[in-house]
Amino acid sequence: MTDLASAAGKQASASSAPDLRSAPLVGRLFAQRRTCKSVSSCEEAVRLWCGGYTRADGDNDGIPCENVCSSKREVDEIRARIGC
Repeated sequence: MTDLASAAGKQASASSAPDLRSAPLVGRLFAQRRTCKSVSSCEEAVRLWCGGYTRADGDNDGIPCENVCSSKREVDEIRARIGC
């Protein structure tokens, strides 16, 4: 195998591995922080919730992680800003 072909093969296999630095924020937060106890802001909680963690809003009142989110208005503003 030539050096060029070898380099191309290495590049192809490197690009097939997931690069978490370029992953969407929601996906990274969901992977790293899976409970409301582990988030430190309402925005993190909303991103976690929007990323699929439905248990964040256990009482179905539209406010995820009530330990950091205090109102539906706050949650709705964050959802509008991040496009969720």
